[in-house]
Amino acid sequence: MTAGNKFFDDVSKLMTNAMGVAQGAKSEAETAMKGFVDRWLADRDFVTREEFDAVRLMAQKAREENAALLARIVALEGKQG
Repeated sequence: MTAGNKFFDDVSKLMTNAMGVAQGAKSEAETAMKGFVDRWLADRDFVTREEFDAVRLMAQKAREENAALLARIVALEGKQG
């Protein structure tokens, strides 16, 4: 009976070690994939959402200023005409 318990203890330890190795391999694979994706994105010159929103706001402000200046030009030309 002791030999059977020893066998099951050994199998249990082996399975526990195998799970630890598998989890380590999974973590290493995730880290490698994240690094690969980060490098790939950096090489593509993509912008962040914050950068995109900042430029969009600048463009919106420029359009509003252009519309105000156009209205002012039209009003000045109307006074001269």
